[in-house]
Amino acid sequence: MATSVSMTAPEVVPYDFGRHLTRHDFPKGFLFGGATSAYQVEGAYNVGGRGMANWDAWSLMKPGKVSDGGNGCRAIDHYHNLKEDVKLMKDMGIETYRFSISWTRILPGGQLSTGVNKEGVKFYNDMIDLLIEAGIEPVATIFHFDTPRSLQDEYKGFLDRRIVHDFGNYAEVCFREFGDRVKFWVTVNEPSTYTVLGYVDGVFPPGHGSPPGELGLRFVNYRNVRGIDRTLYGGNAATEPYIVAHHLILCHAKAVDIYRKKFQAVQGGKIGIVVVPNSWYVPYSDKKEDKDAAVRAVEFLLGWFVQPLVSGEYPDSMQTRVKERLPKFTEKERKKVTGSYDYIGLNYYTTIYAAYKKKQPHDPTNYYTDQEVEFHSKRSNEKNFHFSLAGSEWLYIVPRGIYELLTYAKRQYNDPVIYITENGKKDKVLPISLLLKDDYRIKYHQQHLAYVKRAIDKDKVNVKGYAVWSIFDNYEWAAGYTVRFGMYFVDYLNGLTRYPKKSVFWYMNFLNKKKLPGPRDREIMEIEGVEEEEKAGKRKRNV
Repeated sequence: MATSVSMTAPEVVPYDFGRHLTRHDFPKGFLFGGATSAYQVEGAYNVGGRGMANWDAWSLMKPGKVSDGGNGCRAIDHYHNLKEDVKLMKDMGIETYRFSISWTRILPGGQLSTGVNKEGVKFYNDMIDLLIEAGIEPVATIFHFDTPRSLQDEYKGFLDRRIVHDFGNYAEVCFREFGDRVKFWVTVNEPSTYTVLGYVDGVFPPGHGSPPGELGLRFVNYRNVRGIDRTLYGGNAATEPYIVAHHLILCHAKAVDIYRKKFQAVQGGKIGIVVVPNSWYVPYSDKKEDKDAAVRAVEFLLGWFVQPLVSGEYPDSMQTRVKERLPKFTEKERKKVTGSYDYIGLNYYTTIYAAYKKKQPHDPTNYYTDQEVEFHSKRSNEKNFHFSLAGSEWLYIVPRGIYELLTYAKRQYNDPVIYITENGKKDKVLPISLLLKDDYRIKYHQQHLAYVKRAIDKDKVNVKGYAVWSIFDNYEWAAGYTVRFGMYFVDYLNGLTRYPKKSVFWYMNFLNKKKLPGPRDREIMEIEGVEEEEKAGKRKRNV
Protein backbone atom coordinates (compact mmCIF):
# COMPACT_ATOMS: atom_id res chain seq x y z
CA MET A 1 0.00 0.00 0.00
CA ALA A 2 1.39 3.37 -0.98
CA THR A 3 2.12 6.03 1.59
CA SER A 4 2.57 9.72 1.01
CA VAL A 5 5.91 11.47 0.78
CA SER A 6 6.49 14.63 2.77
CA MET A 7 8.68 17.71 2.56
CA THR A 8 6.87 19.68 -0.13
CA ALA A 9 9.42 22.48 0.31
CA PRO A 10 13.06 21.80 1.08
CA GLU A 11 14.07 22.68 4.62
CA VAL A 12 16.86 25.16 5.15
CA VAL A 13 19.29 24.42 7.95
CA PRO A 14 21.92 26.68 9.48
CA TYR A 15 25.42 26.44 8.08
CA ASP A 16 26.83 24.96 11.29
CA PHE A 17 24.11 22.37 11.86
CA GLY A 18 25.79 19.13 12.92
CA ARG A 19 29.20 20.77 13.23
CA HIS A 20 29.92 19.36 16.68
CA LEU A 21 28.71 15.84 16.12
CA THR A 22 31.18 12.99 16.61
CA ARG A 23 30.86 9.25 16.19
CA HIS A 24 30.15 9.03 19.94
CA ASP A 25 26.80 10.75 19.37
CA PHE A 26 25.67 7.62 17.51
CA PRO A 27 24.66 4.29 19.05
CA LYS A 28 27.23 1.78 20.18
CA GLY A 29 28.11 -0.53 17.30
CA PHE A 30 27.17 2.04 14.63
CA LEU A 31 29.70 1.63 11.80
CA PHE A 32 31.34 4.46 9.90
CA GLY A 33 33.23 3.85 6.69
CA GLY A 34 33.69 4.59 3.03
CA ALA A 35 32.97 2.98 -0.32
CA THR A 36 34.36 2.42 -3.82
CA SER A 37 33.72 -0.06 -6.63
CA ALA A 38 36.05 -2.28 -8.64
CA TYR A 39 35.81 -0.70 -12.09
CA GLN A 40 36.02 2.81 -10.67
CA VAL A 41 39.26 2.31 -8.74
CA GLU A 42 41.09 -0.94 -9.52
CA GLY A 43 42.49 -0.39 -13.00
CA ALA A 44 44.71 -3.31 -14.11
CA TYR A 45 41.98 -4.26 -16.57
CA ASN A 46 44.19 -6.77 -18.40
CA VAL A 47 46.37 -7.84 -15.48
CA GLY A 48 46.25 -10.98 -13.37
CA GLY A 49 43.94 -12.97 -15.61
CA ARG A 50 40.98 -10.60 -15.49
CA GLY A 51 38.44 -11.01 -18.29
CA MET A 52 36.65 -8.26 -20.21
CA ALA A 53 33.64 -6.56 -18.66
CA ASN A 54 30.91 -4.53 -20.33
CA TRP A 55 32.47 -1.25 -19.21
CA ASP A 56 35.84 -2.13 -20.73
CA ALA A 57 34.28 -2.31 -24.18
CA TRP A 58 31.85 0.55 -23.61
CA SER A 59 34.40 3.10 -22.43
CA LEU A 60 36.75 2.31 -25.32
CA MET A 61 34.08 2.76 -28.02
CA LYS A 62 34.49 5.48 -30.65
CA PRO A 63 32.84 7.93 -30.72
CA GLY A 64 33.19 8.17 -26.97
CA LYS A 65 30.56 7.04 -24.52
CA VAL A 66 32.31 8.95 -21.72
CA SER A 67 32.33 12.73 -21.52
CA ASP A 68 36.12 13.13 -21.37
CA GLY A 69 36.90 9.98 -23.34
CA GLY A 70 38.22 8.36 -20.19
CA ASN A 71 38.09 4.70 -19.25
CA GLY A 72 38.76 2.50 -16.25
CA CYS A 73 41.74 0.66 -17.70
CA ARG A 74 43.97 2.37 -15.16
CA ALA A 75 41.45 4.22 -12.98
CA ILE A 76 43.35 5.11 -9.78
CA ASP A 77 45.30 1.82 -9.92
CA HIS A 78 43.98 0.57 -6.60
CA TYR A 79 45.12 -2.87 -7.76
CA HIS A 80 48.81 -1.93 -7.54
CA ASN A 81 48.43 0.57 -4.69
CA LEU A 82 46.42 -1.64 -2.38
CA LYS A 83 48.75 -1.56 0.63
CA GLU A 84 49.19 2.19 0.46
CA ASP A 85 45.45 2.78 0.06
CA VAL A 86 44.55 0.57 3.01
CA LYS A 87 47.09 2.46 5.10
CA LEU A 88 45.39 5.74 4.14
CA MET A 89 42.06 4.27 5.23
CA LYS A 90 43.57 3.11 8.52
CA ASP A 91 45.02 6.56 9.12
CA MET A 92 41.53 8.03 8.61
CA GLY A 93 40.15 5.71 11.25
CA ILE A 94 37.30 4.30 9.18
CA GLU A 95 35.64 1.17 10.53
CA THR A 96 34.26 -0.31 7.29
CA TYR A 97 35.32 -0.36 3.66
CA ARG A 98 32.75 -1.30 1.03
CA PHE A 99 34.44 -2.49 -2.14
CA SER A 100 33.10 -4.52 -5.04
CA ILE A 101 34.46 -7.73 -6.47
CA SER A 102 35.07 -7.72 -10.21
CA TRP A 103 33.08 -10.64 -11.65
CA THR A 104 35.61 -11.11 -14.45
CA ARG A 105 38.58 -10.99 -12.10
CA ILE A 106 37.12 -14.08 -10.39
CA LEU A 107 35.51 -15.77 -13.42
CA PRO A 108 37.21 -14.31 -16.52
CA GLY A 109 34.69 -15.97 -18.83
CA GLY A 110 31.74 -15.08 -16.61
CA GLN A 111 30.79 -18.72 -16.04
CA LEU A 112 32.05 -21.31 -13.59
CA SER A 113 32.70 -23.70 -16.47
CA THR A 114 35.37 -21.34 -17.84
CA GLY A 115 37.38 -21.62 -14.63
CA VAL A 116 38.16 -19.66 -11.47
CA ASN A 117 41.03 -17.18 -11.72
CA LYS A 118 43.39 -17.89 -8.81
CA GLU A 119 45.20 -14.58 -9.23
CA GLY A 120 41.93 -12.71 -8.89
CA VAL A 121 41.01 -14.68 -5.78
CA LYS A 122 44.42 -13.88 -4.31
CA PHE A 123 43.98 -10.15 -4.96
CA TYR A 124 40.77 -10.02 -2.95
CA ASN A 125 42.15 -12.31 -0.26
CA ASP A 126 45.08 -9.93 0.10
CA MET A 127 42.72 -6.95 0.26
CA ILE A 128 40.50 -8.55 2.90
CA ASP A 129 43.47 -9.61 5.02
CA LEU A 130 44.99 -6.12 4.83
CA LEU A 131 41.69 -4.54 5.86
CA ILE A 132 41.24 -6.85 8.83
CA GLU A 133 44.84 -6.30 9.90
CA ALA A 134 44.13 -2.55 9.79
CA GLY A 135 41.03 -2.98 11.95
CA ILE A 136 38.64 -2.27 9.07
CA GLU A 137 35.54 -4.40 8.48
CA PRO A 138 35.36 -5.53 4.82
CA VAL A 139 31.96 -5.09 3.13
CA ALA A 140 31.92 -6.90 -0.21
CA THR A 141 29.60 -6.04 -3.10
CA ILE A 142 29.19 -8.94 -5.51
CA PHE A 143 27.93 -6.92 -8.50
CA HIS A 144 28.48 -3.21 -9.16
CA PHE A 145 27.56 -2.61 -12.84
CA ASP A 146 30.41 -4.66 -14.42
CA THR A 147 28.72 -7.46 -16.37
CA PRO A 148 31.07 -9.98 -18.02
CA ARG A 149 31.38 -9.11 -21.70
CA SER A 150 31.21 -12.81 -22.58
CA LEU A 151 27.73 -13.15 -21.06
CA GLN A 152 26.56 -10.00 -22.80
CA ASP A 153 27.73 -11.44 -26.11
CA GLU A 154 26.45 -14.97 -25.51
CA TYR A 155 22.91 -14.29 -24.33
CA LYS A 156 22.53 -10.50 -23.82
CA GLY A 157 23.39 -10.53 -20.14
CA PHE A 158 20.60 -9.56 -17.76
CA LEU A 159 18.00 -9.70 -20.53
CA ASP A 160 18.22 -13.49 -20.34
CA ARG A 161 17.15 -15.66 -17.41
CA ARG A 162 20.33 -17.71 -17.76
CA ILE A 163 22.13 -14.91 -15.96
CA VAL A 164 20.51 -16.05 -12.69
CA HIS A 165 22.29 -19.41 -12.81
CA ASP A 166 25.64 -17.86 -13.69
CA PHE A 167 25.28 -15.16 -11.06
CA GLY A 168 24.51 -17.78 -8.44
CA ASN A 169 27.66 -19.73 -9.33
CA TYR A 170 29.75 -16.56 -9.18
CA ALA A 171 28.28 -15.56 -5.82
CA GLU A 172 28.96 -19.02 -4.41
CA VAL A 173 32.63 -18.78 -5.37
CA CYS A 174 32.80 -15.46 -3.51
CA PHE A 175 31.14 -16.88 -0.40
CA ARG A 176 33.41 -19.91 -0.41
CA GLU A 177 36.65 -17.99 -0.97
CA PHE A 178 36.04 -14.91 1.17
CA GLY A 179 33.12 -15.57 3.51
CA ASP A 180 35.23 -16.77 6.43
CA ARG A 181 36.35 -13.13 6.83
CA VAL A 182 33.69 -11.07 5.06
CA LYS A 183 30.71 -10.63 7.40
CA PHE A 184 28.77 -8.09 5.34
CA TRP A 185 27.68 -8.93 1.79
CA VAL A 186 25.90 -6.81 -0.81
CA THR A 187 24.43 -8.79 -3.70
CA VAL A 188 23.71 -5.97 -6.17
CA ASN A 189 24.51 -2.27 -6.09
CA GLU A 190 21.86 0.17 -7.34
CA PRO A 191 19.93 -2.13 -9.68
CA SER A 192 17.75 0.78 -10.79
CA THR A 193 20.78 2.74 -12.00
CA TYR A 194 22.04 -0.22 -13.98
CA THR A 195 18.59 -0.80 -15.46
CA VAL A 196 17.45 2.73 -16.29
CA LEU A 197 20.73 4.12 -17.57
CA GLY A 198 21.49 1.01 -19.60
CA TYR A 199 18.03 0.13 -20.97
CA VAL A 200 16.03 3.39 -20.97
CA ASP A 201 18.43 6.34 -21.25
CA GLY A 202 21.13 4.34 -23.03
CA VAL A 203 24.09 6.15 -21.45
CA PHE A 204 25.37 2.98 -19.73
CA PRO A 205 26.09 -0.27 -21.54
CA PRO A 206 24.54 -1.83 -23.52
CA GLY A 207 23.12 1.50 -24.70
CA HIS A 208 19.52 0.44 -25.25
CA GLY A 209 16.58 2.79 -24.84
CA SER A 210 14.37 5.53 -26.18
CA PRO A 211 15.72 8.34 -28.35
CA PRO A 212 16.44 11.57 -26.42
CA GLY A 213 13.54 13.95 -26.38
CA GLU A 214 11.02 15.60 -24.14
CA LEU A 215 10.46 12.40 -22.18
CA GLY A 216 13.85 10.77 -22.69
CA LEU A 217 17.04 11.13 -20.64
CA ARG A 218 15.23 12.29 -17.53
CA PHE A 219 17.32 10.37 -15.05
CA VAL A 220 18.54 13.65 -13.67
CA ASN A 221 22.07 12.77 -12.59
CA TYR A 222 23.17 11.91 -16.15
CA ARG A 223 20.71 14.01 -18.13
CA ASN A 224 23.13 16.89 -18.61
CA VAL A 225 26.50 15.16 -18.82
CA ARG A 226 28.20 16.71 -21.82
CA GLY A 227 30.29 15.08 -24.49
CA ILE A 228 28.51 11.73 -24.48
CA ASP A 229 27.64 10.11 -27.79
CA ARG A 230 23.89 9.48 -27.54
CA THR A 231 23.70 6.81 -30.24
CA LEU A 232 21.43 3.99 -29.14
CA TYR A 233 21.89 0.34 -29.98
CA GLY A 234 18.37 -0.97 -30.26
CA GLY A 235 16.36 -2.30 -27.39
CA ASN A 236 12.81 -1.75 -26.23
CA ALA A 237 12.41 0.78 -23.43
CA ALA A 238 8.82 -0.37 -22.89
CA THR A 239 9.80 -3.90 -21.86
CA GLU A 240 13.54 -4.36 -21.39
CA PRO A 241 14.03 -2.36 -18.18
CA TYR A 242 11.37 -4.43 -16.44
CA ILE A 243 12.88 -7.71 -17.67
CA VAL A 244 16.39 -6.69 -16.59
CA ALA A 245 15.14 -5.53 -13.20
CA HIS A 246 13.25 -8.79 -12.72
CA HIS A 247 16.37 -10.82 -13.41
CA LEU A 248 18.45 -8.64 -11.09
CA ILE A 249 15.97 -9.34 -8.29
CA LEU A 250 16.10 -13.07 -9.05
CA CYS A 251 19.92 -12.92 -9.04
CA HIS A 252 19.82 -11.25 -5.66
CA ALA A 253 17.42 -13.84 -4.28
CA LYS A 254 19.49 -16.68 -5.74
CA ALA A 255 22.64 -15.42 -4.03
CA VAL A 256 20.85 -14.97 -0.71
CA ASP A 257 19.36 -18.46 -0.95
CA ILE A 258 22.80 -19.98 -1.59
CA TYR A 259 24.36 -18.01 1.25
CA ARG A 260 21.69 -18.95 3.76
CA LYS A 261 21.62 -22.63 2.84
CA LYS A 262 25.35 -23.26 2.52
CA PHE A 263 27.36 -20.59 4.31
CA GLN A 264 25.57 -18.28 6.74
CA ALA A 265 25.25 -20.67 9.67
CA VAL A 266 28.99 -21.37 9.66
CA GLN A 267 30.34 -18.00 8.51
CA GLY A 268 27.95 -15.87 10.55
CA GLY A 269 27.64 -12.98 8.11
CA LYS A 270 24.78 -10.78 6.91
CA ILE A 271 23.59 -10.23 3.37
CA GLY A 272 21.53 -7.49 1.75
CA ILE A 273 21.09 -5.29 -1.31
CA VAL A 274 21.94 -1.63 -2.01
CA VAL A 275 19.16 0.42 -3.59
CA VAL A 276 18.14 3.98 -4.50
CA PRO A 277 20.40 5.81 -6.92
CA ASN A 278 20.94 9.27 -5.58
CA SER A 279 17.54 10.82 -5.12
CA TRP A 280 14.57 11.31 -2.89
CA TYR A 281 11.48 12.84 -4.48
CA VAL A 282 9.15 15.54 -3.21
CA PRO A 283 6.05 17.08 -4.84
CA TYR A 284 6.62 19.99 -7.18
CA SER A 285 3.57 21.73 -5.73
CA ASP A 286 0.78 21.21 -3.22
CA LYS A 287 -1.50 19.91 -5.96
CA LYS A 288 -2.76 16.39 -5.40
CA GLU A 289 -1.56 15.32 -8.83
CA ASP A 290 2.01 16.35 -7.96
CA LYS A 291 1.84 14.68 -4.56
CA ASP A 292 0.68 11.48 -6.24
CA ALA A 293 3.47 11.84 -8.81
CA ALA A 294 6.08 12.02 -6.03
CA VAL A 295 4.72 8.81 -4.51
CA ARG A 296 4.89 7.08 -7.90
CA ALA A 297 8.44 8.29 -8.46
CA VAL A 298 9.52 6.73 -5.16
CA GLU A 299 7.66 3.50 -5.92
CA PHE A 300 9.11 3.23 -9.44
CA LEU A 301 12.62 3.68 -8.04
CA LEU A 302 12.86 2.39 -4.47
CA GLY A 303 9.73 0.25 -4.35
CA TRP A 304 10.59 -1.41 -7.66
CA PHE A 305 13.35 -3.38 -5.93
CA VAL A 306 12.47 -3.32 -2.23
CA GLN A 307 8.73 -4.07 -2.28
CA PRO A 308 9.23 -7.53 -3.87
CA LEU A 309 11.70 -8.40 -1.11
CA VAL A 310 9.13 -7.43 1.51
CA SER A 311 5.90 -8.76 0.00
CA GLY A 312 6.85 -10.82 -3.06
CA GLU A 313 5.04 -8.37 -5.35
CA TYR A 314 5.85 -5.19 -7.25
CA PRO A 315 4.22 -1.94 -6.05
CA ASP A 316 0.56 -1.60 -6.95
CA SER A 317 1.25 1.51 -9.02
CA MET A 318 3.66 -0.44 -11.22
CA GLN A 319 1.28 -3.36 -11.63
CA THR A 320 -1.54 -0.96 -12.59
CA ARG A 321 0.46 1.10 -15.06
CA VAL A 322 2.91 -1.37 -16.61
CA LYS A 323 0.38 -4.21 -16.70
CA GLU A 324 1.36 -7.20 -18.81
CA ARG A 325 4.79 -5.74 -19.57
CA LEU A 326 5.75 -6.20 -15.92
CA PRO A 327 7.10 -9.74 -15.35
CA LYS A 328 5.49 -11.85 -12.67
CA PHE A 329 7.16 -14.02 -10.05
CA THR A 330 6.24 -17.69 -10.00
CA GLU A 331 5.11 -19.02 -6.64
CA LYS A 332 8.51 -20.65 -6.15
CA GLU A 333 10.30 -17.41 -7.02
CA ARG A 334 8.04 -15.40 -4.74
CA LYS A 335 8.97 -17.57 -1.78
CA LYS A 336 12.68 -17.10 -2.48
CA VAL A 337 12.39 -13.36 -3.06
CA THR A 338 10.24 -12.55 -0.03
CA GLY A 339 12.39 -11.85 3.00
CA SER A 340 15.64 -12.25 1.05
CA TYR A 341 17.63 -9.68 3.02
CA ASP A 342 19.17 -9.18 6.43
CA TYR A 343 19.47 -5.45 5.82
CA ILE A 344 18.78 -2.81 3.17
CA GLY A 345 21.56 -0.50 1.97
CA LEU A 346 20.41 2.98 0.94
CA ASN A 347 22.40 5.40 -1.20
CA TYR A 348 21.43 9.05 -0.91
CA TYR A 349 22.82 12.17 -2.57
CA THR A 350 20.09 14.69 -3.28
CA THR A 351 16.37 15.47 -3.50
CA ILE A 352 14.45 16.26 -6.68
CA TYR A 353 10.99 17.65 -7.41
CA ALA A 354 8.44 15.36 -9.04
CA ALA A 355 5.53 16.77 -11.05
CA TYR A 356 2.64 15.12 -12.84
CA LYS A 357 3.26 14.79 -16.58
CA LYS A 358 0.33 13.30 -18.43
CA LYS A 359 1.28 10.90 -21.18
CA GLN A 360 0.27 12.20 -24.58
CA PRO A 361 -0.85 10.01 -27.52
CA HIS A 362 2.41 10.69 -29.40
CA ASP A 363 4.66 9.86 -26.42
CA PRO A 364 6.62 6.61 -26.54
CA THR A 365 5.83 3.95 -24.01
CA ASN A 366 8.73 3.54 -21.62
CA TYR A 367 9.75 3.56 -17.97
CA TYR A 368 9.26 7.33 -17.70
CA THR A 369 5.91 7.65 -19.44
CA ASP A 370 4.61 4.70 -17.42
CA GLN A 371 5.13 6.85 -14.32
CA GLU A 372 3.68 10.04 -15.81
CA VAL A 373 6.23 11.98 -13.78
CA GLU A 374 8.48 14.83 -14.80
CA PHE A 375 11.57 15.58 -12.70
CA HIS A 376 12.93 19.02 -11.81
CA SER A 377 15.95 20.07 -9.80
CA LYS A 378 14.24 23.36 -9.01
CA ARG A 379 10.93 25.15 -9.44
CA SER A 380 10.70 27.57 -12.33
CA ASN A 381 8.96 30.23 -10.21
CA GLU A 382 11.24 29.87 -7.21
CA LYS A 383 13.00 33.20 -6.72
CA ASN A 384 14.81 32.38 -3.49
CA PHE A 385 15.76 28.84 -4.27
CA HIS A 386 17.19 27.32 -1.13
CA PHE A 387 18.85 24.11 -2.15
CA SER A 388 22.60 24.76 -2.33
CA LEU A 389 24.37 23.53 -5.43
CA ALA A 390 26.96 20.78 -5.02
CA GLY A 391 29.16 21.20 -8.07
CA SER A 392 26.56 19.94 -10.52
CA GLU A 393 23.25 20.92 -12.05
CA TRP A 394 21.58 17.84 -10.57
CA LEU A 395 23.27 17.49 -7.19
CA TYR A 396 21.66 20.04 -4.90
CA ILE A 397 22.45 19.72 -1.21
CA VAL A 398 19.25 18.75 0.60
CA PRO A 399 20.19 17.11 3.93
CA ARG A 400 16.57 16.75 5.01
CA GLY A 401 16.02 14.27 2.17
CA ILE A 402 18.06 11.55 3.87
CA TYR A 403 15.77 11.83 6.89
CA GLU A 404 12.67 11.54 4.71
CA LEU A 405 14.13 8.52 2.93
CA LEU A 406 14.97 6.76 6.19
CA THR A 407 11.62 7.37 7.85
CA TYR A 408 9.76 6.34 4.68
CA ALA A 409 11.70 3.07 4.53
CA LYS A 410 10.85 2.37 8.16
CA ARG A 411 7.13 2.96 7.59
CA GLN A 412 6.81 1.28 4.23
CA TYR A 413 9.08 -1.74 4.57
CA ASN A 414 8.43 -3.11 8.05
CA ASP A 415 11.24 -1.32 9.88
CA PRO A 416 14.25 -2.99 8.25
CA VAL A 417 17.84 -2.79 9.41
CA ILE A 418 19.36 -0.03 7.25
CA TYR A 419 22.89 0.98 6.35
CA ILE A 420 23.64 4.23 4.53
CA THR A 421 25.97 2.70 1.96
CA GLU A 422 26.75 5.87 -0.02
CA ASN A 423 26.44 9.57 0.75
CA GLY A 424 28.63 12.20 -0.78
CA LYS A 425 29.19 15.38 -2.71
CA LYS A 426 31.14 16.00 -5.86
CA ASP A 427 33.61 18.79 -6.42
CA LYS A 428 33.23 21.72 -8.72
CA VAL A 429 35.91 22.23 -11.37
CA LEU A 430 38.43 24.16 -9.30
CA PRO A 431 42.20 24.57 -8.97
CA ILE A 432 43.85 21.87 -6.87
CA SER A 433 44.58 24.31 -4.06
CA LEU A 434 40.85 24.98 -3.71
CA LEU A 435 39.82 21.35 -4.16
CA LEU A 436 41.93 20.43 -1.16
CA LYS A 437 40.00 22.93 0.97
CA ASP A 438 36.66 21.14 0.69
CA ASP A 439 34.74 22.76 3.54
CA TYR A 440 31.57 22.29 1.49
CA ARG A 441 32.06 18.50 1.63
CA ILE A 442 32.54 18.63 5.38
CA LYS A 443 29.37 20.67 5.74
CA TYR A 444 27.51 18.22 3.49
CA HIS A 445 28.42 15.23 5.67
CA GLN A 446 27.85 17.06 8.95
CA GLN A 447 24.34 18.10 8.00
CA HIS A 448 23.40 14.71 6.60
CA LEU A 449 24.73 12.96 9.69
CA ALA A 450 22.67 15.30 11.86
CA TYR A 451 19.54 14.12 10.05
CA VAL A 452 20.60 10.48 10.31
CA LYS A 453 20.93 11.00 14.05
CA ARG A 454 17.51 12.64 14.13
CA ALA A 455 15.98 9.62 12.36
CA ILE A 456 17.57 7.32 14.94
CA ASP A 457 16.72 9.36 18.04
CA LYS A 458 13.31 10.77 17.16
CA ASP A 459 11.84 8.15 14.82
CA LYS A 460 13.71 5.04 16.01
CA VAL A 461 14.81 4.17 12.48
CA ASN A 462 17.05 1.11 12.67
CA VAL A 463 20.11 2.66 11.00
CA LYS A 464 23.32 0.79 11.77
CA GLY A 465 26.01 2.45 9.65
CA TYR A 466 27.10 5.23 7.32
CA ALA A 467 29.62 5.19 4.46
CA VAL A 468 30.94 8.20 2.57
CA TRP A 469 31.22 8.19 -1.20
CA SER A 470 33.99 8.20 -1.71
CA ILE A 471 37.32 7.72 0.00
CA PHE A 472 39.22 8.46 -3.23
CA ASP A 473 38.50 10.42 -6.38
CA ASN A 474 37.74 7.84 -9.04
CA TYR A 475 36.31 7.05 -12.47
CA GLU A 476 32.70 8.24 -12.44
CA TRP A 477 31.15 6.16 -15.24
CA ALA A 478 29.78 8.30 -18.09
CA ALA A 479 31.27 11.43 -16.53
CA GLY A 480 34.74 9.89 -16.65
CA TYR A 481 37.32 11.83 -14.67
CA THR A 482 35.47 15.15 -14.84
CA VAL A 483 33.87 14.48 -11.46
CA ARG A 484 35.56 14.12 -8.07
CA PHE A 485 33.74 12.64 -5.08
CA GLY A 486 36.79 11.63 -3.05
CA MET A 487 38.09 12.78 0.30
CA TYR A 488 41.52 12.01 -1.11
CA PHE A 489 42.45 13.99 -4.21
CA VAL A 490 44.00 11.77 -6.89
CA ASP A 491 46.41 13.52 -9.24
CA TYR A 492 45.62 11.86 -12.57
CA LEU A 493 48.39 13.74 -14.36
CA ASN A 494 51.23 13.02 -11.95
CA GLY A 495 51.50 9.39 -10.96
CA LEU A 496 48.06 9.09 -9.35
CA THR A 497 49.46 10.56 -6.14
CA ARG A 498 46.90 10.78 -3.32
CA TYR A 499 46.59 14.06 -1.42
CA PRO A 500 44.29 14.42 1.59
CA LYS A 501 41.59 17.03 1.27
CA LYS A 502 40.46 18.89 4.36
CA SER A 503 37.57 16.43 4.67
CA VAL A 504 40.04 13.63 5.46
CA PHE A 505 41.13 15.45 8.60
CA TRP A 506 37.54 16.25 9.51
CA TYR A 507 36.51 12.58 9.19
CA MET A 508 39.59 11.50 11.12
CA ASN A 509 38.68 13.94 13.90
CA PHE A 510 35.01 12.96 13.78
CA LEU A 511 35.85 9.27 14.20
CA ASN A 512 38.40 9.72 16.97
CA LYS A 513 37.19 12.69 18.98
CA LYS A 514 36.03 11.87 22.49
CA LYS A 515 32.54 12.82 23.52
CA LEU A 516 32.48 16.13 25.37
CA PRO A 517 31.04 15.96 28.90
CA GLY A 518 28.22 18.18 30.05
CA PRO A 519 25.59 20.08 28.00
CA ARG A 520 26.01 20.12 24.26
CA ASP A 521 26.69 23.35 22.37
CA ARG A 522 23.61 25.25 21.18
CA GLU A 523 24.68 24.77 17.57
CA ILE A 524 23.79 21.08 17.69
CA MET A 525 20.40 21.49 19.33
CA GLU A 526 17.50 19.51 17.89
CA ILE A 527 16.57 20.92 14.51
CA GLU A 528 13.05 21.72 15.71
CA GLY A 529 14.59 24.30 18.05
CA VAL A 530 16.65 25.73 15.20
CA GLU A 531 13.50 26.08 13.13
CA GLU A 532 11.84 28.07 15.90
CA GLU A 533 14.80 30.44 16.00
CA GLU A 534 14.59 30.92 12.24
CA LYS A 535 10.88 31.65 12.38
CA ALA A 536 11.51 34.22 15.09
CA GLY A 537 14.23 35.84 13.00
CA LYS A 538 16.93 35.09 15.57
CA ARG A 539 19.10 32.95 13.29
CA LYS A 540 20.15 33.63 9.70
CA ARG A 541 19.34 31.04 7.09
CA ASN A 542 21.95 29.45 4.87
CA VAL A 543 21.12 30.68 1.37
